[in-house]
Amino acid sequence: MSIRIGVLTSSRADFGIYMPLLHLMNNDSDFSVELIVFGTHLSYLHGYTINDIKREGFTIFQQIESLIVGDSEESIADSTGLTTLKFSSFWALHRQRYDYVCCLGDRYEMFAAVAAGIPFHIRFVHFHGGEKTLGAIDNIYRHSISHAATVHFTSTEQYAERLRLMLDNNSYVFNVGALSLDNISQLRLYDREAFRSVWNIDTLKPTVLVTFHPETGADEGNNEAYAKLLTEVINGMPQYQFVITMPNADSDGNRIRTIFNEQLEGAHIRLIENFGTKGYFSCMQLASAVLGNSSSGIIEAASFGRYNINLGKRQEGRMRSENNVDLPFDKQAIIHQINKVMADPVYKGRNIYWNGGASENAVNILKNIARG
Repeated sequence: MSIRIGVLTSSRADFGIYMPLLHLMNNDSDFSVELIVFGTHLSYLHGYTINDIKREGFTIFQQIESLIVGDSEESIADSTGLTTLKFSSFWALHRQRYDYVCCLGDRYEMFAAVAAGIPFHIRFVHFHGGEKTLGAIDNIYRHSISHAATVHFTSTEQYAERLRLMLDNNSYVFNVGALSLDNISQLRLYDREAFRSVWNIDTLKPTVLVTFHPETGADEGNNEAYAKLLTEVINGMPQYQFVITMPNADSDGNRIRTIFNEQLEGAHIRLIENFGTKGYFSCMQLASAVLGNSSSGIIEAASFGRYNINLGKRQEGRMRSENNVDLPFDKQAIIHQINKVMADPVYKGRNIYWNGGASENAVNILKNIARG
């Protein structure tokens, strides 16, 4: 009998990270895999990325709409509550459907889906636990998800050790590495010509890939100022091409989106709502540098030989490879560092998040656990 796996996916980000694992399990007769889709996947404002899931051919068991439009603190809290209510009904109907349910990361909507499953004794498998991001309230959600999970797959051994200290039952904590890095070897990324044909972006021009999300920690009130400062930097550097992916659904996310749409100007700027995993990784590979405050810069850029200029406190506390340069939101410091990196853009060091194939490691461990 196959191992019945449910997969919670709430955004383009977690789906892209899951993809190597999903393909591996989908092609393994020992597994029966279904996706439970919610969050920004079902939002047209965020690209309606459920279509990406359908294009990949994965089985979607349920779509659950619970995202409230708006990015105020009350909207985020309301969305969390509504997601919990919707998943309460879902788990009540389907508590016996899966042997294990995969969840990933630290989003508030992922936390809500998992929290609703606790009274139903759902056996959650959590990826990317044990990490630390002091500049975002995601830190709280991540640890809460870990406490609700049965099996834990971490991205480094240090995070595994941290998680073992945190948990009351730490028997099933395994360091497998970062799932997303498997995409690099498994996806056929666009070359320069194909990327230009699909996205109309010519990466022969020196290109900076930018991903900037709101800080949701103590400095949350500064997000508007940070976004405006970043637009000033980008507008003032027309010698480089800036490819900017839009922020996610956090507090102030829509405000940042509005500032980018209204204040970024010039032929050297491209705003992209949703690259998809293949497009995003292709852009990272073809770009000269990465800029912003996304976990992708921390975890993935090193494997493409790219430096990551990490801004502010959102990723504070997360382990870094030597390709990362941390900066405050200081205009002149950011301009100086962009020029410095663009003059010598190739990083030749290691990526601390690579552990020899996270997807295969996780699949083999899950099989062993399921078989007792």
